[in-house]
Amino acid sequence: MPAPRTWFITGASRGLGHAFAVAALERGDQVVAAARSVTQDHFDQRHSDRLLTLNLNVTDRPAVLAAISTAVEHFGRLDIVLNNAGTMSSGMVEEFTEAEARAQMEVNLFGALWVSQAALPHLRDQKGGHIVQISSIAALGGFPTTGMYSASKFALEGMTEALAMEAAAFGVKVTIVQPGGYWTDLYASMTSTSPLEPYGPLREEITRQWAEGSVDSSPEAAAAAMLKLVDSKNPPLRLLLGSMVYDLAFDISCRRMAVWEGWEQVSRAAERPVPAPAQIA
Repeated sequence: MPAPRTWFITGASRGLGHAFAVAALERGDQVVAAARSVTQDHFDQRHSDRLLTLNLNVTDRPAVLAAISTAVEHFGRLDIVLNNAGTMSSGMVEEFTEAEARAQMEVNLFGALWVSQAALPHLRDQKGGHIVQISSIAALGGFPTTGMYSASKFALEGMTEALAMEAAAFGVKVTIVQPGGYWTDLYASMTSTSPLEPYGPLREEITRQWAEGSVDSSPEAAAAAMLKLVDSKNPPLRLLLGSMVYDLAFDISCRRMAVWEGWEQVSRAAERPVPAPAQIA
């Protein structure tokens, strides 16, 4: 069992974030549980001496900087920074207003960016730590009605890949976690666009597919996997959670590779290195 560590977890009042926080507390770690609305009452009082709750809107960059400083002052250090806060907006790409599209990015991309930026100076000074970004199955590919949600998670992963290479120089580890289905209130709390009539048949087909039902997993299963991840001396850049998302990742990757291979000649013909053109006077 590793020595107790300090976690900073966003979106910790419910769902996966709450399960991660509980698992960390149960094993004896210290937790800073941050969320828009969170109190000690969200957790077992047995852990109150190792728990700090902070009300935080991750889209507020100054508030994020202050929260990270408060966490370090309270516990003395940070070991695991877990960007779990996220929202989901459902709708066809054409249906999104500018405000709706920006709101999706503000939480899922910029919220994680602000937390990562705020935590990095402390982790860099410690010469170690682990940043974990909770992404989604939607980052494997875009699907009807999840376009903007997928866009936010694709952006999060692109930013995080660069962050991982930059932070490695200071001994800081970075992992992207792509969960499958878990029984949280993500879908119950998601917002939806105003539907456009031409998309009615497609929306009906999607509704029919959802009506067939699905079986999701308990958040505690994801929490057990999270503990194994942060205990690893060599954690991966990416971790898939769940058989469904694991199989889907391979299926999407294989189909993409097949398309790339089918267009190989066109791709290679589009590259013909030539000397730099002469400067135009």
